[in-house]
Amino acid sequence: MRRARRVPCHRLREPILTPDLLLAAYQIGVFPMADADGSIAWYAPDPRAVLPLDAFHVPKTLAKTVRRGEFEVVVDRDFEGTMRACGAPAPDRPETWISEEMVEAYVALHDLGYAHSVECWQDGAFAGGLYGVALRGAFFGESMVTRVRDASKVALVHLVERLRAGGYQLLDTQMATPHLERFGVVEIPRETFERRLGLALAAEADWAAIERTEGADR
Repeated sequence: MRRARRVPCHRLREPILTPDLLLAAYQIGVFPMADADGSIAWYAPDPRAVLPLDAFHVPKTLAKTVRRGEFEVVVDRDFEGTMRACGAPAPDRPETWISEEMVEAYVALHDLGYAHSVECWQDGAFAGGLYGVALRGAFFGESMVTRVRDASKVALVHLVERLRAGGYQLLDTQMATPHLERFGVVEIPRETFERRLGLALAAEADWAAIERTEGADR
């Protein structure tokens, strides 16, 4: 879930984003960001950051917040709104890499069933969340946002639970940040990432498996 900084990486220019282009890029481990002028640059960081699903760490204080159920956690209730919230200017981030072209492209990808949001709501208002792209056994985290303390963290905990239940093998966070370090993010060489990505793309996964499991338990 990319926050603010960039890293040195390969860049290619492409003026038009389409769902097919995005899917092709993710399959080779490349993702887009918009420059200040709105043009799209493509990135392939080396090293690449991932969150190991089998070693995901939830801090004790956050675990208590999750257990208290302070937020209503839902998926895909307002994908576009979540993405726009992630791209909104903030005091520590006056500029955004999420352009209008990117919003339109990812909303189209969402309509096709590939892009998803995990959202936390409180008292009927959006409190925070995250969005990304699910492609076979890989989930590519794009960005996260918090309007109420710990909301994006709770969304991340739910995302990991959903990915585990659905048989996903890879959670790509693209870049390591201090925010993600507490959850156990690791950086791996590009070559290693590409190998793990290939294995994940060869695997079947089910985004909605957790709902069926919870339904069976009732």
